[in-house]
Amino acid sequence: MSAHKDFEVDTRPGIDDLTVTVELDDGTEMECMALTIFDLDNQNYIVLLPLDKDGNPAEEIVYIYKYFEDEEGNPFLDNIVSDEEYNRVSLRFDEIQDQL
Repeated sequence: MSAHKDFEVDTRPGIDDLTVTVELDDGTEMECMALTIFDLDNQNYIVLLPLDKDGNPAEEIVYIYKYFEDEEGNPFLDNIVSDEEYNRVSLRFDEIQDQL
């Protein structure tokens, strides 16, 4: 997957209703529900749960990306490339889940 994925954001109110369409490297699109956006070490991350065509969870795994917004508020995703960063972000997401 390449940096700054092409995706569209459904802007309905609240993170619970936020859906994201991610365009993968092979040109296919994956519809996801945003579970949370959180900050770690001054970097925002977004956790996405893939959805099937009916809007139900398609997999039991989540995808975590770096999350950015440009000067105009347009969102961008980027891959987490280092294992060290991925491990820190995964641990923080686990902590967030434990608090729910």
